[in-house]
Order: sequence, then C-alpha cells, then structure tokens
Amino acid sequence: MTTNRITLITGANKGIGLATAGELARAGHTVLIGARGPERGAAAAATLTAEGLDARFVRLDVTDQATVAAAAELIAAEYGRLDTLVNNAGVARDWQRAPEELPVDAVRETYETNVFGVIAVTNAMLPLLRKSPAGLIGNVSSGLGSFSFLADPESPIWEHATLLAYNSSKAALNAVTLVYARVLRESGIKVSSLEPGYCATDLNGHSGHATAEEGGRRIARQLGEALSAPSGQFFHPDGGTYPW
Repeated sequence: MTTNRITLITGANKGIGLATAGELARAGHTVLIGARGPERGAAAAATLTAEGLDARFVRLDVTDQATVAAAAELIAAEYGRLDTLVNNAGVARDWQRAPEELPVDAVRETYETNVFGVIAVTNAMLPLLRKSPAGLIGNVSSGLGSFSFLADPESPIWEHATLLAYNSSKAALNAVTLVYARVLRESGIKVSSLEPGYCATDLNGHSGHATAEEGGRRIARQLGEALSAPSGQFFHPDGGTYPW
C-alpha cells in the first residue's frame, strides 16, 4: 500500500487534466489518468512516468457505467482506497452557437458528461473515498456557472453568458457540489468546485488567454486549499472564491 495520496483525474489524457496530473504527481501523488481511449490514456501516463513520476492509465469514460464500475474495481484491488477525485472531464458543444440554434441533443450530450458523468463517477468512487483519512472531491467548474456573474453585464465573462448548454451544465455542477458537500460533511469527505481560468484547450478552440499548464497549476493549488478549507467552496483561479 502506498502512503502517497492516490488521486484519480477524469479526462486526464490532455489539456488541463493532464497538466493537473503532472502538478500533483510532482507533489508526490500517485496519479491515476482517467481517459476514454486506451492509446491516448497510456501515452499521457507514459509522459509522466518518463519523468520518474507515479502515474497510471485507468480506462474511464464518464458516460459509460461499465467503465466507471471497472475503474472503481481496479482502484479497490490495486490501492484499497482513493484520496482525491478530480472530476475534470467536460465538453462544450455550443461554442459560438446561439441558444436557438443549439439542438436539444447537444444540450443533452453536454449534461451527460458535465453533470451526469460527475454523479456516476462520484457515486462509484465514494466507497473508496470513505477509506481515505482525508477524502477530497474537486469538481472542475467555471465562472460561467456562477449565477452572480451570468446576471452581471459588467462581468468580465459577460461575452460568454449566452452559452446555453455549457453554462447551465456548470451551474448544475455547482449545485451537485453543494449537495454532496452537505451529505458527506459528517463523513469527513470534502467537496468543492474548482476553476482553472480561461485556458486555451480543445474545449474552446484554444481561444483562452492562459495555458493548460497554468490551469493545471491553479487546480493543483485549489485542491491543496480545499483540503484545509471548509467543504462546499467555489474556488477562483486568482485566489479566494467565486459567488455562487
């Protein structure tokens, strides 16, 4: 049994997920690279192991319950517990598309990953998180899911306030965070929403002004803060917290 923190990150084969994995592995975590595709997932893990870091690919499609269950079984058999779950996998199907032009199926697909997938993975991993002396769940959200910002014409993110599927899914994810924070409080498992900032990734057509590596550093920092902070926070990429 390793004494390192065992951390599972979904959608970790590229972008912010992989950058977060690297940051945490360099900090001494045993990092499990959750990814749908075996080739990309294994390649991502190999980039970290080549640095001498403790990383391993775990096949995990958050929209496929069979892979979610299999991942939980593998972690139980190999490690016996899970210390940190980072629900990072996410999609955006409405970038530069007006709400009235967005098919309902695209909204549904967004929720399958950004909301329902988070719930499926969280529920599957809870028995393992309960075995950790300091269980932590970090849900990678966005300021675009903050009702306060979405309602404020002076907000710096106002130009993106029309993203129907993505923004509403992140608002729903924030509610999911608060519900789990409430029900898990007595168990000692902390749950918070995280925000990497507007990073250039495949999700937004690489239009962000920060790099994925910067986003990974922010998420890693916020996870550290979340361990010592009260449960149920919404961390801001520049420090402090967002209004819900």
